[in-house]
Amino acid sequence: MSLVSNATMTMEETNSTGANTMTSSSSRGIEFYFYLAIVVMGVIGTAANGLILYALVASKQHKKHFLIVNQNALDLYSCIFLIITYSVKLGNIHLTGLLGFWLCKLLLNDNLLWWGTLGSMINLAIISIERYLKIVHVAWSNTKLRQWMIYTAAAFAWIISIVYIVTLSVPTSTVLNGICLNMIYFSAYSKLVSFIGIFIYITIVLIDIFCYGRILLVVRRQAKIMAGHDAPGGSNASQNPLNQMQTNVTKTMVLVCGYYAVMWLPLQISHLIMMYSTNPNKYLISGYYQSLLIAYLYMCTNPFIYATKFDPIREVLLRMIPFKKTNVASTTGISGVPRGGAAGADRIVRHH
Repeated sequence: MSLVSNATMTMEETNSTGANTMTSSSSRGIEFYFYLAIVVMGVIGTAANGLILYALVASKQHKKHFLIVNQNALDLYSCIFLIITYSVKLGNIHLTGLLGFWLCKLLLNDNLLWWGTLGSMINLAIISIERYLKIVHVAWSNTKLRQWMIYTAAAFAWIISIVYIVTLSVPTSTVLNGICLNMIYFSAYSKLVSFIGIFIYITIVLIDIFCYGRILLVVRRQAKIMAGHDAPGGSNASQNPLNQMQTNVTKTMVLVCGYYAVMWLPLQISHLIMMYSTNPNKYLISGYYQSLLIAYLYMCTNPFIYATKFDPIREVLLRMIPFKKTNVASTTGISGVPRGGAAGADRIVRHH
């Protein structure tokens, strides 16, 4: 995990120029295109996450899968602050006075951005645990798991993220010669901070692997049992829409979790390298920027997984496409079956 995206840039500048920190032309060049790319990504991510949230509400899934709604809300929040934070950084403002102080503490130090980013990571693990309880421990979840617990878990993802970021980063940030610096990267705690970030990443990935691994075993065992009881030509899956929905939600979240693990891995490797580098050179800094760009790309592009894999969302989005409305929706239901069911299909066949 990275608390500030400009950490390596400020490290290089401080090491090379001491107190009179000045941005070199090469560093500023890398920095400019990096910031610009993130602003563009933020715009795309904001639009995509906003559309997914709309589809969740329109399909009534916000009542059934509140944690998934919270996941997209956290990603939407993060994308909005990607735009705000990096647009301000593009301006290269000289910080002065009280306004400069708070811009550094909350915005330029990426604190507002990371409230949502870290919260999204935590919420992803919470969704995995919820899926695990509902599928592996069905009886327990039906009798013990209450809606207020889901709401509390969603709030926990926001609260723990804010507390962690504020406690760790705000006290160690400062303004020096008009530039915002995160001094924790120059303190004895720098390695500890990186270790904590890597530990959080590994913990979330292990939770995802354990939960969905157990879910896969249970689903396979149930599939074998149901196959033994199926009548010839019958299908239990088609007779149980609830199981179909649970399977669809689980498959979607497995893809989202796997995408998270892959896209955030380069940043963790970059942190490990930076931890043991006494004097980061331009290649390490460039690698850090690229790995952070990949990590941010995750929350801007993962909405496309929901759009293509989560059936209720896909159906809402398809109905929003004009030619789909006229060519498909008029003759088919939500699931693609002609309106009127089997009788309707039979009438269509006879007509033709």
